[in-house]
Amino acid sequence: MKRRDFLKNAAVTGAAGVSTAGLATPAISQGLREWRMVTTWPKNFPGLGTGAELLAKFIEQGSEGKLRIKVYGGGELVKPFDSLDAVRKGEVEMGHGTPYYWHGKIPAIAFLSAYPFGMTAQEQNAWIQYGGGQQLADEMYSELGCKFFVSGNSGVQMGGWFNKEINDLEAYRGLKMRIPGLGGEVIKAAGGEVINLPGSEILGALESGQIDATEWVGPYNDLAFGLYKKAKYYYYPGWHEPGTALDNFINLSEWEKLPADLKSVVEAANVAVNQLVLSEFVAKNNSSLRTLIKDHGVILKQFPKSVLSGFAGLSEQVVNDLASSDSLSRKVLDNIQNFRSEAVAWTSLSETTFTASRFLYSYNKR
Repeated sequence: MKRRDFLKNAAVTGAAGVSTAGLATPAISQGLREWRMVTTWPKNFPGLGTGAELLAKFIEQGSEGKLRIKVYGGGELVKPFDSLDAVRKGEVEMGHGTPYYWHGKIPAIAFLSAYPFGMTAQEQNAWIQYGGGQQLADEMYSELGCKFFVSGNSGVQMGGWFNKEINDLEAYRGLKMRIPGLGGEVIKAAGGEVINLPGSEILGALESGQIDATEWVGPYNDLAFGLYKKAKYYYYPGWHEPGTALDNFINLSEWEKLPADLKSVVEAANVAVNQLVLSEFVAKNNSSLRTLIKDHGVILKQFPKSVLSGFAGLSEQVVNDLASSDSLSRKVLDNIQNFRSEAVAWTSLSETTFTASRFLYSYNKR
């Protein structure tokens, strides 16, 4: 899919309002089901929008056409941040986004996406699949009338786009930044002003001065949106989102109506898409970062240690304040931190030491 195709579709996402009055329920005939999936992403946006399309494709193929899903980009049927409400109300059957978009409904749900200085994509997936994360997600999403599946991961994200150097935490005081989830709460604690926007509205907000800085995902997606056109400093690492999970949420009533074989197809399709989306980001970030630097003159900068240390302290304060606000948040945080402690112990011996040591070996180009 060429860049102009999804950018053209992205304009739809920023529409002031989208009517749901015409959302008639598709008919079920002869055991065939036709569902609609609304997403928070621009139509066919690389990795995110295309991941939703891939999920629909796998479900249709795996079900031998018994369950067909039409995918709508953010804004085509409902506004991006209204996707979960549309699914919950039964206006559509399925959605695709990321859990922290719904933290205004259940604060603890943000932990399912990622949390600052938390876990890598591999660790996040392991927690969801084997550490109790799926059960906690089902508990939260059932309150919203939905069934949850993890359906993609971006891997470690970048720290953001800025038009000034970030030398200390004072640089965030009064800064208007687009950054969602728990990372946004940390920026607020640092004195910044957080303005949450769908991805398709970010570049325009930078142009108009509505925001001074932003984060989105990483080189692959940030290049696609052209964020380099309005910000010149590109900071790393993405301390706020070390492994961001995407969600596939299904109207609970519709999910419960599915026969066992179709439920298995949906589950298997999400497992496959979860891995493939992460692999796509890992593969595409490499060339995209080179393009940003060599072709567009982006200045790559690492956050100073003092800034990361400051964010770490504020992050601890933010997540503990959240956990103190309600019992479910405490339950989720305790579970995820217990798993993280064990994961970090192993990762420090395996991934971390290997990553450092592999630079000792120089691969000669042939």
